[in-house]
Parts: sequence; structure tokens; C-alpha cells
Amino acid sequence: MAEMSDSSSRDHNRAAVGTSARPATSDATARPPRLSPLFYIGAAGLLIAMAVEAVAVAGRQLGIPLHGAIEIIQAAILLTASVSMVSATLAKSHAVVRLVITRLPTTPKRRLQRFADLLAAVFFAALAVAAIWLAIEHWGAHEESELLHLPFRPLRAVVCLALIVIAAVFAYRAFAQRTEEQ
Repeated sequence: MAEMSDSSSRDHNRAAVGTSARPATSDATARPPRLSPLFYIGAAGLLIAMAVEAVAVAGRQLGIPLHGAIEIIQAAILLTASVSMVSATLAKSHAVVRLVITRLPTTPKRRLQRFADLLAAVFFAALAVAAIWLAIEHWGAHEESELLHLPFRPLRAVVCLALIVIAAVFAYRAFAQRTEEQ
């Protein structure tokens, strides 16, 4: 079902983890591929979640629980998930079913890809509008978590920014592909 060659598949997989698409060399002194800042932000979120959970489990076993651990973990996972969605969009690595598309000629295939990108742009733009609407409604409410009083404003801002970026990338792809064909 995959329509990529081995080398383009390798480049695609590198892009999915935020690495540059430089060809691999057999030189033992060659540097490893450079990772994007998004990779490090997502990794930091996962490391924070893992460390907090480890301390919370150890604390429960020792009789000194870490109160509010779930709140810290939820905030870290929100950051990681937002960065992961943006990274997947930039790397064109969202889940795709190619059963029908692989059997089509090139022109209809491109048109369907443009249409899919446009639908994705509309979908993520609608999610962004809803998230921004909720953020505006609750901005003055000073929402915060129960135990640690972590503010929700920055978390809402991260979600809104991620959704806007994803919608913009899909819209760019939908319209940039159209101008390339003309």
C-alpha cells in the first residue's frame, strides 16, 4: 500500500521524528541527524511526566504521597500531545488509508490529496475557533487546578497555538499544491 520508495520512506520517517533529511553516511565519525526543537519540547514533557509519576509511586510506597502529581502529569502530557500533533503535521505523518488512492491516476490522486488537506484545514480551524472561544470565555475566570493551583490559561494558549499551526499547515498544503499544478 505504501507508494514511497525506500529512500523517500527513510526521509519521511526522519521527518516524523523531527530529524533533518540528510542522507545517512557510512563514515563512523558522521554526526547523528539533528533533531528539531519540537522534539526536545515533547521529550521534556514526557520526561517530566515520567519523573513525577516515579516520585509519586515511590512516595506512595514510602507513605509520603506526592499530592497533585496527576495535575503535573496532565499539563506535561498536554504539552507533549500538542507538540506531537504539530510535528506529525509538519512531517506529513498522520495516519492515511491509501487503499483507493493508490489505484488512481496522478491527477485525481493530487486532487483528492488537496481535498483531504483542505478538509483537515477546515477541521483543525474549527477546533481552533472552539478552543479560542473557550479560552476567551474563561480567560477572566482564573481557572486553576484543584490541589496545586496550576493556571489553565497557558495550557489553553498552547492548545490554541497548536491548532492554529496545524490548520495553517494543512491550508498551505491545500493551496500551495493547487498553485504548483497551474
